Amino acid sequence: MAASIKRLGKETLIYGTSTVLARLLNFCLVPFYTYYLLPGDYGVIATTFAVIALLNVIFLFGMDQSYLRFASEQTQKTDVFQHCFYGVLANGLVLAVLLWLFAKPFAALIGIGAQYAYLVHLAMWILLLDVLNMIPFTKLRLERRPWYFAGVRTASIVVNVLGNIFFIAVLHKGIASILWANIFASLTSLLLLSPVVWKELLAKKPQFNAQLTRAMIRFAWPFVPSGLASLLISVIDKPILVHLAGLAQVGIYQANFKIGVFMMLLVSMFDQAWRPFFLAHAQEPDAKQTFARVLTCFTALGTWFLLGLSFLMPPIIQSNIFGNFHLISPNYWSGLNVIPCVLTGYFCYGLYVNFMIGPVLTKKTRILLWITLLGAAVSITTNLTLVPYIGILGAGWAVALSYGAMAAALFKFTQKNYPIPYEYKKLAVIAGACVLASLIAYVVSKQAQPYALGVKVLLLSIYPLVMWLTVKKA
Repeated sequence: MAASIKRLGKETLIYGTSTVLARLLNFCLVPFYTYYLLPGDYGVIATTFAVIALLNVIFLFGMDQSYLRFASEQTQKTDVFQHCFYGVLANGLVLAVLLWLFAKPFAALIGIGAQYAYLVHLAMWILLLDVLNMIPFTKLRLERRPWYFAGVRTASIVVNVLGNIFFIAVLHKGIASILWANIFASLTSLLLLSPVVWKELLAKKPQFNAQLTRAMIRFAWPFVPSGLASLLISVIDKPILVHLAGLAQVGIYQANFKIGVFMMLLVSMFDQAWRPFFLAHAQEPDAKQTFARVLTCFTALGTWFLLGLSFLMPPIIQSNIFGNFHLISPNYWSGLNVIPCVLTGYFCYGLYVNFMIGPVLTKKTRILLWITLLGAAVSITTNLTLVPYIGILGAGWAVALSYGAMAAALFKFTQKNYPIPYEYKKLAVIAGACVLASLIAYVVSKQAQPYALGVKVLLLSIYPLVMWLTVKKA
């Protein structure tokens, strides 16, 4: 068990190298955007990328998950790759043409206005290129080639960041610059992945296998509505805020929402290695005990990240570390209170990823549709209920509550269909320690403000020791 978990940790670290660098470089663009773009312009971009995220699920049609599943079982892995790659290519071309033809009414529909139809045209190219990258990326994950994966991701994100700086700061091309930079980044990924793609496409003459195609689509299609519902949790707040609060508030919300990237880093790093890991170890005698220990370790580390970011990011953002330059422009500080809510939501999403083991191993992936629809319903209801009264903070609460509902529902399903002996006593101790630290920090912030930062740092210093003692306890 220990060796397996150690390997998972190693692969998580390697995948995380590219993920951390990518997210951090992207995060570095946040202060850049807040100083070069007005909140209204940032709101347009935030809304556009929210829609891109949703459309990406439709363009991909769950074929990355289908490839991961079928290529791990089929002896003819080349057939699986070809069917998935050509499938997403054909689907992407059809959808791209429709998006190009109806760009103006689509731009008006999503709330940015028909005058921004050119952004829809640029978004179309991002979607088409990204979907072509996804299957070779998934192949690298399945073959446990994290260094190749990390290198391509890193190169792509460096191109994206440099492109943003060049187009916005040097050429002064406005908000379209952000989409152009993404296009060049996606092209870079596709070029670097081309050896993987051509090796599989040229390995044998393509032969259509109707039985394989039906099986893959049957497995993949539930990931489309479930993926859409899952994304709705993190992106539906933007269109709702556009109509209830305006584009400027969307920009303020998005700038602070981006702080959650640091928690998402941990979850993304874990997710990249977790799914291939549990597929590879599912048949081992002590598999369930290993999976239980993984949840305990993740929860211990995740709650420390949650507390650290919630305690320290607001004062860091408002500090004068670089003189008159701040991590986020003061024009956006009114949204700082959403940060803990977003971080909590992403932590709950990490729990959801842990519990994904149930539907994947039992092949009952259709449950994901209902669970994520539940999360989407919670998100939409919370946004519509709270945003009119407490503004963007209501959108932050919607993120936390919706991911929490999803994690709870998936936990219940997994325990019913693939019961795992989770270490409930240790999990209870970890949860109690997290809540206690939060309460102490809150009280000190209200009653003894000058000492608040020192107390928070002390709590964060003690917390890892408590977690280590808890996890190691027999």
